[in-house]
Amino acid sequence: MVQEFIDSWPLFANTYLAGWAIAVLLSCVGWMVIARDQIFIGAAVSQASTLGIAVALFLSSALTGHDFSWINTGWFTAAMAVCFSIAAALLTNFGGQTGRLSREAITGWVFLVSSSFAVVLLYHTPIGMKEIQERLSSSIIGADQGEIIFYVCLSLITIAGMMFTRRAWILLAMDPPMAEAVGLRLWRWELSWSLWLGLIVGLSIRSGGTLYTFGCLVLPPLVANQVCKEVSKLIIVSPLIGLVFSIVGFMVANYYDLPPAQITIALLSTLLLIVWLGRRMVAF
Repeated sequence: MVQEFIDSWPLFANTYLAGWAIAVLLSCVGWMVIARDQIFIGAAVSQASTLGIAVALFLSSALTGHDFSWINTGWFTAAMAVCFSIAAALLTNFGGQTGRLSREAITGWVFLVSSSFAVVLLYHTPIGMKEIQERLSSSIIGADQGEIIFYVCLSLITIAGMMFTRRAWILLAMDPPMAEAVGLRLWRWELSWSLWLGLIVGLSIRSGGTLYTFGCLVLPPLVANQVCKEVSKLIIVSPLIGLVFSIVGFMVANYYDLPPAQITIALLSTLLLIVWLGRRMVAF
């Protein structure tokens, strides 16, 4: 298996490196989603990012023949994905703080609206529907070296930022009233968290797809949460799990000629089940 993977390296090196970098990046922020018990927000933000891509493709199709060549560029599609994911993260985090709708209700609404409109907008455009189906099925698209460096830099920035401010983030996740009592301005921290989550998910969705993005966001932190006794350790353990199992998943996928994103998420899901059952057996 290892030799076959090494032989495939010259052809798929960029895809492998991009997939691993995305797994680490998403795992770096996913621990906060798990610590705050907001797992479904990852699905909602991922789906909103897909809607952003659908809107970009719809505009590209609708404005064909007009002087809007910049709409057909990859950066515009990526920008729309990021804008929609950031808007979803802001709405789910701040929308439930006022009014009669809870945060969970707004999260569910964002997911359903994004899922339905992404298909409706592109239903009569075969190329657009193919693009959305690829996003939903998580067909990892080959990336260039610039994108790999970009994802790696984002991962390092995220890890460094989380480590230097981990006490504040842990307090914000575990006990927001206490965080406010000791002087933290919650709205500023909530705003920065929403913007960063939306940015990372929006960028990752373009290369990794919905399943891979959502899976790497929540599964490594869920596994880490089962084996770590302290929340502070999740910041390090989560990206390590994401990196190791994305490497293993890509190797298995290459050997058996299977889709790497699905294999990686299947392995992480199986690992979570094993760890959870192990803890249950120990408890008994």
